[in-house]
Amino acid sequence: MAAQRGKDLLIRIASGSGFLAVAGLRARQIAFNAETVDVTNADSAGRWRELLAGAGVRRAALSGSGVFRDEASDGRLRQVFFDGSLETYQIVVPAFGTLEGVFQITSLEYRGDHAGEVTFDLALDSAGPLAFTAA
Repeated sequence: MAAQRGKDLLIRIASGSGFLAVAGLRARQIAFNAETVDVTNADSAGRWRELLAGAGVRRAALSGSGVFRDEASDGRLRQVFFDGSLETYQIVVPAFGTLEGVFQITSLEYRGDHAGEVTFDLALDSAGPLAFTAA
């Protein structure tokens, strides 16, 4: 895969009949994790650890930071966080594909420098299966 522009990795939230980009993200990241289920026992060959295929919990975690483009995007994310609601998000990874599924905002942080704009950090955790469409 050739180098891609970081700004092309998008996080979108469901809105009406489509998806809207999540505020003015300047940095974003997605991580996939899978827990293992250890089934090692006294009969395991050479006492090597054995894992149970297809078991365990899988999850995706998203994070981003940036500036809010307008009051509407700030208000939407803030309300979703305070409601503790699960919303459908779409993550577009250039030259890879699009992930879509339900996530919960697990962290929403604001900060501001004396001579700068107010910025925010956002963290999302998956709350169900994810659909993947290859690019």
